[in-house]
Amino acid sequence: MAETKGKFDFAIDRGGTFTDVFARLPDGRERVLKLLSYDPQNYRDAPTEGIRRVLEQETGQSFPRDQALDTSQIDWIRMGTTVATNALLERQGERTALLVTRGFRDLLHIGTQARPNLFDLEVCMPEVLYEEVIEVEERVILRQDSCQLPRNEPKRIVTGSTGESLEVWQELDLQRVEQDLRRVQSKGISSLAVLLLHSYTWTAHEKAVGSLAKRLGFNQVSLSSEVMPMVRAVPRGYTVCADAYLTPKIHLYLTEFSAGFKGGLKDVDVLFMQSDGGLTPMEQFYGSRAVLSGPAGGVVGYAVTCYGFMEKKPVIGFDMGGTSTDVSRYAGQYEHVFEATISGITLQAPQLDISTVAAGGGSRLFFRSGMFVVGPESAGAHPGPACYRKGGPLTVTDANLALGRLLPSFFPKIFGPGENEPLSTEETMKHFRTLTKEINQYLSTNQLSSSAAGGHHSEMSVEDVAMGFINVANEYVHANIKSDLTCHDTSEHVLACFGGAGGQHACAIARALGMKTVFIHKYSGVLSAYGLALADVVEEVQEPCSLKYEAGSYSELDRRIEQLSQRCDQILHKRGFSSSQINIEVFLHLRYEGTDCALMITATGHPSNAHSCMSGDFRTAFTKRYLKEFGFTITDRPIMVDDIRVRGSGKSGIRSKVQPKAGQKSPRPIKMTQCYFEDRYLDTNVYLWEDLSSDHSIQGPAIIIDKNSTILVEPACVAHLTEDGDVCIDVSTGTQCVLGAELNAIQLSIFSHRFMSIAEQMGRVLQRTSISTNIKERLDFSCAVFGPDGGLVSNAPHIPVHLGAMQETVQFQVFGDGMHAPMFFVASRGHHADIGGITPGSMPPHSTCLQQEGAVFTSFKLVTGGVFQEKAVTEALMAPAQYPGCSGTRNLRDNLSDLRAQVAANQRGCQLVGELIASYGLEVIQAYMGYIQSNAELAVRDMLKDFARRRRRQEAGSLEVEAEDQMDDGTPIRLKVQIDEQQGSAVFDFTGTGTEVWGNCNAPRAITLSALIYCLRCMVGQDIPLNQGCLAPVKVIIPPGSILQPSQNAAVVGGNVLTSQRVVDVIFKAFQVCAASQGCMNNISFGSEKSGYYETVAGGAGAGPTWKGRSGVHTHMTNTRITDPEILESRYPVILEQFSLRPGSGGAGLYRGGDGVIRKLRFRSPVVLSVLTERRSTQPYGLHGGKNGAPGLNLFHKTDGRVLNLGAKNTISLDPGDMFSLFTPGGGGYGSAGEQDGDHQLPSKHRCL
Repeated sequence: MAETKGKFDFAIDRGGTFTDVFARLPDGRERVLKLLSYDPQNYRDAPTEGIRRVLEQETGQSFPRDQALDTSQIDWIRMGTTVATNALLERQGERTALLVTRGFRDLLHIGTQARPNLFDLEVCMPEVLYEEVIEVEERVILRQDSCQLPRNEPKRIVTGSTGESLEVWQELDLQRVEQDLRRVQSKGISSLAVLLLHSYTWTAHEKAVGSLAKRLGFNQVSLSSEVMPMVRAVPRGYTVCADAYLTPKIHLYLTEFSAGFKGGLKDVDVLFMQSDGGLTPMEQFYGSRAVLSGPAGGVVGYAVTCYGFMEKKPVIGFDMGGTSTDVSRYAGQYEHVFEATISGITLQAPQLDISTVAAGGGSRLFFRSGMFVVGPESAGAHPGPACYRKGGPLTVTDANLALGRLLPSFFPKIFGPGENEPLSTEETMKHFRTLTKEINQYLSTNQLSSSAAGGHHSEMSVEDVAMGFINVANEYVHANIKSDLTCHDTSEHVLACFGGAGGQHACAIARALGMKTVFIHKYSGVLSAYGLALADVVEEVQEPCSLKYEAGSYSELDRRIEQLSQRCDQILHKRGFSSSQINIEVFLHLRYEGTDCALMITATGHPSNAHSCMSGDFRTAFTKRYLKEFGFTITDRPIMVDDIRVRGSGKSGIRSKVQPKAGQKSPRPIKMTQCYFEDRYLDTNVYLWEDLSSDHSIQGPAIIIDKNSTILVEPACVAHLTEDGDVCIDVSTGTQCVLGAELNAIQLSIFSHRFMSIAEQMGRVLQRTSISTNIKERLDFSCAVFGPDGGLVSNAPHIPVHLGAMQETVQFQVFGDGMHAPMFFVASRGHHADIGGITPGSMPPHSTCLQQEGAVFTSFKLVTGGVFQEKAVTEALMAPAQYPGCSGTRNLRDNLSDLRAQVAANQRGCQLVGELIASYGLEVIQAYMGYIQSNAELAVRDMLKDFARRRRRQEAGSLEVEAEDQMDDGTPIRLKVQIDEQQGSAVFDFTGTGTEVWGNCNAPRAITLSALIYCLRCMVGQDIPLNQGCLAPVKVIIPPGSILQPSQNAAVVGGNVLTSQRVVDVIFKAFQVCAASQGCMNNISFGSEKSGYYETVAGGAGAGPTWKGRSGVHTHMTNTRITDPEILESRYPVILEQFSLRPGSGGAGLYRGGDGVIRKLRFRSPVVLSVLTERRSTQPYGLHGGKNGAPGLNLFHKTDGRVLNLGAKNTISLDPGDMFSLFTPGGGGYGSAGEQDGDHQLPSKHRCL
């Protein structure tokens, strides 16, 4: 792969809006070119057009557009493309059918069962990529030594690629498959995705189906066992569907691209960038590996250019474009992830770890209830920002233009309806003047803002408003980067900035992150294209494994690693690389036994020794990485190898030959302009990048402009040009803004982000450092920040049922334990899978007192003098054993580990709030805690006033609403709401609600408050701080001794997970917001005295005034994930026989309610099963003529053929072969079905009252 002299080399990034071209000319010079990706009036294909223009301009020869290009002068072409990304975003892929194991036709629709936006009543989730499903008659299961299933006949035993033994439970029925394939083929479908359970290790059934499909003439057949042979059926299924859906589109584009060249490019080395940052030959470029093709080039670009120049200091890539802001990190190795969600589709494939942390320059600007809000909505390319002259809204780009940071005279005249006008400062200022007038009117009339901005009654100027939005936008980006990179010290990094909008924000973002240096490459505007020229050709192979990382397995690991390494080496040699150009990296996907968190580990820096395999000391590398990521190691657990991965790289990147420009005495600005910074305009020199040389230093404020970007050098910062012509900015620490305790509308928005970021960072620490499946995988936890009175200030969007309960708990510590003058509180709450009690899982269906539900803590100091009180907390966790029929915790080790994780999360929260106090002072921080609560109060008051006005128009003046619903045992929950239109307040009176019950559906007052906060937040319908302020306009009356305010020792486990859902149903019914959702969390637990498993299961969501309910999703007060089928069967004595939607269970109506699910579990050994459910005798209500959703059903199938109804709540002992079938409730319908078709659906994105 030596460089060929005398020919052209091209690296091209075909983006969604622009195509960037980097060309190296035969004489070594370099050129860059940018053109529209889509311009059918002028050319058919943008990359081909870019090559044509360069060839024509540099050779002087004519290359007509209507003729194929002569390739004799081209050495190589490298491309990154968004063809796959755009097809995924726009759902313009190939028509696809999914073949899946029988019983799992809806597995990918249900997914993890979690909804993406906690407070959106219309659950908007991307649709699946396939249009037809074929259920394949086949089934294999993993063998278990403890399995006691009765067998009528012996099953065939096979061995998987992991070394695990499997039983062929049901042989493949190829005749039936052929019939089904011919049926979908007759509908015009030619692309297939095949997902059979456990095919990651045993591939025979998938390969047989694939061979049959190819013989029948299907054009694209993607097998999950080939696309990504990793355990977990759901992400593997999404990945194989994406591959089948996208690969034909990619191949079509490649065919069309090749047709633009003579000979179809057969004599040109054509390589495409994959999502993992490596190049691959055109014929091996597939859909599932192509989605991040474009962004990957940018990461390679800054990694190669910046990391080496900055003396190998770690780099954070900051790519701010028009519609998104992406962040990545490089510290000597590319950081990969193997599961990421893109456009709602979770892809299980190696890809660079690129996180979208915010919207980009097109982020829209709003002023809502006293808050400056930036995004997440984007103006997009069309109509674009207001300054584009196409009727677009105000955006971050407009704010920069209003402040003088963008200069229209340096932009091409491509705007307006005719795309021939300059950027419009006038249009931007007109919009800002209107918005500024609205803001000043609000601040002058609203009682919460009597101090106005900056603590004075003076009005805000247009510049104040625009600067405020810039500060809020920067804070949002900064907070999300900090949260995303929690385990790294950002101050020890360099910020590598690229993308069209990044240069205007780089200094501010770097300063906020504590960084001292910003690096902007000379090709930053086309860095993704330049990165393609620098990248290596990569060949990667991976196969699953199930070995323990221990001495007895080293020889087998070495054998398999050697086989995979030889395969990579041979392929790269065939592509023309010499041994000296090839580098082989070995990775093992490792985890502690019994946990779900695996890390992809390289042994680089850890050479082999007598206690390791030959490829390196992976044990030491793993434990060090685990300690860094999670803060602890598990010394007494074996380490498991889930996958072996080998990555071969062929060094082929170019090295720049451009000579530095000769120096001048001093840089000469081409003009001076006025830019606004914080509170005043400053004289700002403007320089052209091309006029600067390597010995120049530019003192800020200044603007540096080139053809593709604008760089703002802020005051007290200094920009230097490197010898290679790149810009390096020394960022000053700046002076801390003196902020008083008076309310400032801009600072209110900034502190809202900061407090939320603290809660989110706490959650990241808790998830990272916990060990249990409940917290680490199912995400059943919440973290929050509280004020000095214990009132909730900011709660990360975790689990709604925790909201009020956490506040009540914290306030009990404040007022019930005599605590003195606290500054603030942080708290974390996690669901521990077992804390003792009468049943495994501590969720007993028939508990009658609190002690039967496990350990009880009223007030317990977990850490004293910095020492974790392990002995005392162990005694408390084992204490339930003193009660008749009860046990202490059955999983003490996980309890202690998770408690330590919660301590770590709280410590992180204390540290972050402490840093704010150190910067601004305690008085200011506590004041803004109060202001944020007041802002939430204001939003709720506005919502109640609006409801009252509409109610008065519709109901002849009545401002009283009421509703009632019942629990399955007949206990009523009654609510009457009286609204004061003038004050925007309400009384929620639950008088008439049934008394405390003998069972466990009693809900402490905190649970009702949680449900009420959740409902109010949903009805507000906009992104507001979620805190105590939501309840300030509300008086809540709950009769003592009722099911909603039971006695102190009442059993309450069902109140938390069941009654809370019914309270939500009643509130929404009173306000006529939407039909009832399933009204249950469907709590299922099983196990023995040694271990247990717990899950909650999805159902149907209720329909609303303009939307149909989502099927198979968690609703309202919970949002936990469900365990993947392959993980479930590998860890527990169970076979999942069916997990699909329950057709027809959603209520009919103008808009149908969502369907529930069917989940069937067959047990392989004796277990105790506990079922704690609701809506088995009552139905989720429909509204305005919509029909009720179907009630749920719990069935027990005995091996003797009997089928028994378990009722809503039960605990039973199961024998091997017994099966439990769960049918979850559907959601209610909305509106009369006779009005229009029941599937009628209006376009909508956000639902509010």
